[in-house]
Amino acid sequence: MVTSFHDLISKVKECSKKTVAVAVAEDDAVLEAVHAAKEQGIADAILVGDEEKIRAVAASLGIDPDEYQIINQPDHTLAARTAVKLAHDGVADMYMKGLLDTKSFLKSVLDKEVGLRTGKPLSHVAVFDVEGIPQLLFLSDVAFMTYPTLEDKAHIIENTVAVCHACGIECPKVAPLAAVEVVNPKMPATVDAAELTKMNEDGKITGCIVDGPLSLDIAIDPEAAAHKGASNRKVAGDADVLLFPDIHAGNLVYKCLVHTAKVENGCILTGTKVPVILTSRSDSFQTKVNSIALAAVVAEAMKEQG
Repeated sequence: MVTSFHDLISKVKECSKKTVAVAVAEDDAVLEAVHAAKEQGIADAILVGDEEKIRAVAASLGIDPDEYQIINQPDHTLAARTAVKLAHDGVADMYMKGLLDTKSFLKSVLDKEVGLRTGKPLSHVAVFDVEGIPQLLFLSDVAFMTYPTLEDKAHIIENTVAVCHACGIECPKVAPLAAVEVVNPKMPATVDAAELTKMNEDGKITGCIVDGPLSLDIAIDPEAAAHKGASNRKVAGDADVLLFPDIHAGNLVYKCLVHTAKVENGCILTGTKVPVILTSRSDSFQTKVNSIALAAVVAEAMKEQG
């Protein structure tokens, strides 16, 4: 079982070599991360974009561009469409955003002809290795679904649990979070959490244990769970998945962890035909490398499942 990003990168090296298609690859931060991923044996890359600019950026970083397949397409929209088609056609195992705005990137992901639709809702999974917490934490959704309905939350759990399984967590513990750990009809998040728990008990959500509503402290801190008399909860102090009631809660926790705690993290978009690496300019170099590694592990699991 993977309990850290060090473990995750070790797990990648047990997989067949993966390839990531990068849309608008003339981005120094992305090229640096892609090159590190190649050097560490995580993944190779196909770089799509303005070839002259890609070569110039690579040279400035001391990277030999001839180590990579480069597809020259200076137009950003066409570059994204070309890169996503590589993933759609199975030439690449993952799809990554380069120097392209998120809206245009997602438009390529959702392209009806060459995109990565599966018929499932898409959701974002952020994986954290937090000092002091023995297991990885899978946070969702912190960046894509804004105000998920009950049905959306069930899909988020399904997407996130698949990522957990790819990381070797056979039966992840899912905590639908709220401000309190009891159902309050005036707090819709608690009602949804209780319904998701029932859906899990009834076999409508499988491959995991769901227990909610739970406050964040009970979900991840065994001492807090004990102090609050919640040690008998199915998920108490050792949650693997933190399911947020909306994007505000998820994004605030995400940024609080990144900017105040000692962490490593990586993120992917799920519910797609192949894992999608949607990082931002503000993400660290290591976060980008970790995201490629996470996508590679998920890609291998998807390949095994056919």
